[in-house]
Amino acid sequence: MAAAPPPGSGPIDVLVVGAGAAGIAAARRIAAAGHRVVVLEAADRVGGRCITDTGTFGVPYDRGAHWIYAPDLNPLTKLTPRRDLEVYQAPPSQKVRIGRRNAREGELEDFLSAEVRALRAINDAARKADVPCEQPMPTDLADWRSTVEFALGPYYCGKELAQVSAVDFSKAAERNAANFCRQGLGALIVASAEGLAIQLSTPVKAIDCRGALQVTTPKGTLTARAVIVTASTNVIASGRIQFIPDLPHRSFDAFRQLPLGSYDHIALELNGNPLGLDSDDLVLEKSADGHTAAMLANVSGTPLCLIDVAGPFGRDLSAQGAAAMVAFASDWLASLYGAEVKKAIGRTHATHWNAEPWVLGAASAAVPGAQYARRTMMEPVNDVVWFAGEAAHETLWGTVGGAWESGERAAIAVLQKLGPNKPAPAETEAAPKRKAPRPRVETRAQPGQQFAPNGTPSIMREER
Repeated sequence: MAAAPPPGSGPIDVLVVGAGAAGIAAARRIAAAGHRVVVLEAADRVGGRCITDTGTFGVPYDRGAHWIYAPDLNPLTKLTPRRDLEVYQAPPSQKVRIGRRNAREGELEDFLSAEVRALRAINDAARKADVPCEQPMPTDLADWRSTVEFALGPYYCGKELAQVSAVDFSKAAERNAANFCRQGLGALIVASAEGLAIQLSTPVKAIDCRGALQVTTPKGTLTARAVIVTASTNVIASGRIQFIPDLPHRSFDAFRQLPLGSYDHIALELNGNPLGLDSDDLVLEKSADGHTAAMLANVSGTPLCLIDVAGPFGRDLSAQGAAAMVAFASDWLASLYGAEVKKAIGRTHATHWNAEPWVLGAASAAVPGAQYARRTMMEPVNDVVWFAGEAAHETLWGTVGGAWESGERAAIAVLQKLGPNKPAPAETEAAPKRKAPRPRVETRAQPGQQFAPNGTPSIMREER
């Protein structure tokens, strides 16, 4: 059956699959060029891997991405969708706990030195071959090895270093500064979607490129001149969206070579600041193995603390359910600050991104030998299907800024194919100016210093 026509008039020029950062960026660019664009979102909300929840704790809680990396260059910092959204600079320091005390200055210098040597080794190896990041790791990191491996692997990539391409890692742009949105990064993304035609609870089942381009959903079939798919690499690789004809082997293989890592938040309400930390303090521990975490404390000056678990350990813990995750976080905090801290824990929540049916993970990281896959997935299929998302960016992969830029790039490529179009009536000189409408939505129901891949201070990421 044919789907009910989306709000608006005239044929659809472009269908965008996914209302996350990449999809919204693409739709905004296409709409600004005067073409009719409709966004199809499988979930019942806008934002993709950016969700701000204000109900669980009564304060903004980013269940997914939170960091706005490289604010001087990040397109998100240039958005001003609403005056009530405040973007501010993240603190430049972090703490490392050794047992129940902070690392002393000399100990922190030892950690920084160990990490810098590890980063240099990975970057040097990447100039020769695309090996696993674990392979060139120095053997003399002593008792800082586990902490360095956690910071560069699970915390940065969502995976162990053995599963990550050294070339992909070394190509990542500097991430030595970041901003936060006080109202939540998810709220910023949602606000940027204002004025777009978005259909929620509308998963795409099939994209048929034979003849007229047709996109099938449970609500019916829509036709368009082009489609931009922003679904995650795990969703595409899982076959949840059928492509007719099948995707070329080269394209499908690219998605399998860019699997999502595992990264989840365990959110705890700690009233009264029992840890004595500042707003947005980032805390790591000197760990003996991979059963560790990182904490962002007093998020935006609230009692909310995010304990982040990632990589294989995080994946296994998440699979055990919220109770096991909260128990780990409570015990972890107690090991660093004393058992009394458990008495201060109020409301709790844990995310499970690996189980989100239309996401299936956190952010992409190329497997060893497969860094090329990022450029491959940027190639159009049958000259009517384009792909976008954080995985489709060679230097900003794993970040919301990378997803946004990727969406804009895909939109520009589509516009070049479609050719010029007459401006929308509201954009002509004769048309009166008016405020942008709210989104037309259809729904069934209403991470001292930090450390970056190039050796510069910073381990900040966005897809967390």
